[in-house]
Amino acid sequence: MVRLTRAQQQARTRSAVLDAAVEEFAEHGYADAKIDRIAARADLTRGAVYSNFAGKRSLYLAVLLDHAPWHAAAALDLPEVIPVTAAAEGFARAWLERLPLAGDTAAGGRLRSRSVAGVFDDEPGRAALAQITKLEALLLARALEACPPVARRRVRLAELMLTLLHGADHLAGTAPGFGDLFDLTRACGHLAGIPLTDEWDPPHLAFVPPAERCDAPWTPPDGVGGDGLLVILGTARLGAAEEAVRAAAPDDQVTVAVVSSDPAETGALARLRLTDLTVCLRRSFPVGVASTLHIELDDGPSLAAAVEAALTGSPSDHTTGSPPHHPADAVPGPRSASMPEHSTGSRRGLSGGSTSTPVRRDFSVGDETEIAVRIRGGRIVAWASGRGAGHAVAVALRDGGAGQP
Repeated sequence: MVRLTRAQQQARTRSAVLDAAVEEFAEHGYADAKIDRIAARADLTRGAVYSNFAGKRSLYLAVLLDHAPWHAAAALDLPEVIPVTAAAEGFARAWLERLPLAGDTAAGGRLRSRSVAGVFDDEPGRAALAQITKLEALLLARALEACPPVARRRVRLAELMLTLLHGADHLAGTAPGFGDLFDLTRACGHLAGIPLTDEWDPPHLAFVPPAERCDAPWTPPDGVGGDGLLVILGTARLGAAEEAVRAAAPDDQVTVAVVSSDPAETGALARLRLTDLTVCLRRSFPVGVASTLHIELDDGPSLAAAVEAALTGSPSDHTTGSPPHHPADAVPGPRSASMPEHSTGSRRGLSGGSTSTPVRRDFSVGDETEIAVRIRGGRIVAWASGRGAGHAVAVALRDGGAGQP
């Protein structure tokens, strides 16, 4: 008999717990599920469950992340150009496919729809959900903005669509059979035809401190990096992603790396929601519609450490507790959509000049993290931290010159 290594035994135990948890949550739902019953189903001790998962909430999220059969659906053969109305309907169809079936139990239906209703009722959880939903709206909007007729901003349309679809998800669990899915799909298409005033000019950006100019070698984690903007955001600051996106030049690649002070819960929640949305985007927008916005769900802590190492020469260990690798590739969206221009002001400037002296700043990773750098030719040429960091770095050296546009 081959003796398992410690890592192999831990993987086997974790898999057994997840299998047992699927049965428990499908039978009893999240609220009434019991860790003791999950341990008994897996023929393990209660301690073995807690050695792999901090609690019921982190276990439930792990089950949802591990149990996503609809993600494996075959990709659709889509035309190269899709009008915005058709794209909105296609996204709605992809979203609604995961709703509970007629014969599902209430608990089984919530598991199928990957519902987190009642799971994050505390204030930190609600705040994280609000920020995640803002980033979802931005991702969907960027894809919609590329569809003819091309628009500068379609965030309000994306918010309307997500409101309708999340409402349908809730009613499918609480009032099964209510509403017609075909009507919901067509309604999302009709929303695309509503004339909405959708402008972007937040007044607080005029008071954002300028980015600092620097010249530091950039050594990113394997498979991550490249020229463009890197914005590292905590789960309580995800709404700030649009500040960088709207201020960036049309061809700037913007990477938003998501970090959290609690990777097993709020971090897992962000991964769940953003991965699901990315799957819907891939199934409803043409593959050829590339994006200048990439969401990085795995390497945020290591990216923060790499930035700190480049700017101070002494990286901290931000990788403890990072979840396993589940990449989320770029989502559909425009590569050259026109961006709104901002009025000039102090935020357009760069502070200081090139420096080789260490910079002392807070690079700690948590829910409130907001760190941004501009990378050019394998070097960090500008950086900022704190509120508005993404915007400050986006306008810094935006046109490739030594100063501001």
